Amino acid sequence: MSGYFFTGFPGFICQELVRELLATQENVTTIFLLVLPTQKNMSVPIIQTYQQQFPKTTFHLIEGDITQPDLNMSKEDLLLVKEQTNYVFHLAAIYDLAVKKEIAYQVNVIGTKRVLEWVKKWTNLERFIYFSTAYVAGKREGKILETELLHEASFKNHYEETKYLAELLVDKEKEQIPITIIRPGIVKGHSLTGETTKFDGPYLMLNFLQSLRFSPIIPHLGKGVAEFNVVPIDYIVKSTCYLAHSDRAQGKTLHLTNPNPISIREAYTVLMEKFLKREPKGSIPLPLAKTFLRVPTARKWLKVEREALDYFTWKGSFDCREARNILDDTDINCPPFHITAEMMVKYYNEHKYDQMKHIHIS
Repeated sequence: MSGYFFTGFPGFICQELVRELLATQENVTTIFLLVLPTQKNMSVPIIQTYQQQFPKTTFHLIEGDITQPDLNMSKEDLLLVKEQTNYVFHLAAIYDLAVKKEIAYQVNVIGTKRVLEWVKKWTNLERFIYFSTAYVAGKREGKILETELLHEASFKNHYEETKYLAELLVDKEKEQIPITIIRPGIVKGHSLTGETTKFDGPYLMLNFLQSLRFSPIIPHLGKGVAEFNVVPIDYIVKSTCYLAHSDRAQGKTLHLTNPNPISIREAYTVLMEKFLKREPKGSIPLPLAKTFLRVPTARKWLKVEREALDYFTWKGSFDCREARNILDDTDINCPPFHITAEMMVKYYNEHKYDQMKHIHIS
């Protein structure tokens, strides 16, 4: 009999992780989901769906705020969660390449600090699973190992920097708390259905192509030689559920990245062929594209964040041998990008006019 506590609900990864956990783990007695008061109403229908599918599990939607002491939970909720929880999944974060530093620091760093302070008081914790990102590597180049964290390279944006600072806090507690750190690559929709809740990350390429679909020539953006490490959500959640319960994963930091990544140029070509039945012609120098995206109206028209272009020239590559060594005991594998691109494009086509799925570009 096990109880699970999640931050980051109703975020996409958290929703899918809860669903995978319920579908694959036996004896899940209780699920606690921490939500901001402003997100409670949108969370209720999702919980009702869970309850219908898994009637033997009790679900608690708890209002709180990770940036506050004791996560701003009531005394009753604090006691209930502490008594009935064995596994904590900390996913709450600001996932935004253009986020202001103050906001990112408050949520990603202070929020993680508050969660750690809280779980350190527990005696029945079996595992604390922290969702970091492979991009804590910042501007480091070359092969990046799962065992490496500390570096003096700078960062491409405040998202990367604050997730790095937060991971430092978690890593320091590995001797005191049973921890597994998950570092995903760039997360995309489900490999079989294409389903996603937000068109960010790799979907910015599709936004760009959608905006230029009537142009007689659609060029590449720069040389595009950088690694494009995209992983579907189902690979992330299946792997995480397994690793959270694996003794071999305790105390480890693990890259849930694509073992066989392609270049940005290859991914862009594949998406254009699937989406527009065309091939890129020529190339726009990246500095020119960045200058163009300095203009707010250009960013909003293309629905592309200027910060995303920094990844087109980054020369890093993620080694995921630690994760794969553990996952090799399973049938969990990351499918190649070109195989999943078809459903990714199909889902985007079906929902591209749904403004709720597009991120805010300022």
